[in-house]
Amino acid sequence: MSRPTARSGHRLDVGRPLTLLVWLVLAAAVLGPIAIAATSPVLVGRDAAYLVSGIAGVTALALLLLQPLLAAGYLPGLHVMQERRWHRWLGSGIFIAVLLHVGGLFITSPPDTIDALLLVSPTLFSVYGVIGLWSLVLTVLLVAVRLRIGLRYGVWRIIHNYLAVVVVVSSIVHAWMIEGSMGNLSKVILCVCILVATVAVVLHLRVVKPLRTRRQALN
Repeated sequence: MSRPTARSGHRLDVGRPLTLLVWLVLAAAVLGPIAIAATSPVLVGRDAAYLVSGIAGVTALALLLLQPLLAAGYLPGLHVMQERRWHRWLGSGIFIAVLLHVGGLFITSPPDTIDALLLVSPTLFSVYGVIGLWSLVLTVLLVAVRLRIGLRYGVWRIIHNYLAVVVVVSSIVHAWMIEGSMGNLSKVILCVCILVATVAVVLHLRVVKPLRTRRQALN
């Protein structure tokens, strides 16, 4: 998601105890589901490709929680440039994790994976997963060629926001419909947190911030 500008180096300044608390909660929200999935009995006896695919998928979903928070400057203790750098790095990390997820599934079951990628799979959760995949691929491609094709930042910002929403919603639905290695409670908590964070950031960037800017201009 696009990032608002800030006059100060840190966009959210709070006390050190609250900063530590926020990061501990986020660490639990991100690492908890990954740890639960890694120790799930569902993965016992599975081959390496399936294991990598499952853990990579959960990791990609968990990292989605941080992206909108970094984009809007909601995370305390970080400088603006740090947030931007982490936003790019985590975006790349999510993309790599998704590729590992899909690659592991392809090694495990090539026909099913090809059907899913072509959107002809009979399983609905696969359709949502592939929608998220192609939206993520389009985002990465636009990042790579934006300057070369002369895409204006304002236009890119809008496209990026909409693609991010598609990635988040489709990924949540995809994960919600799968009975896999993620614990049910951890999956519910993670998906709700990702959805709330994304909606809050979209409303902030697309509704609240423009209205505030207009009011300041009128005054």
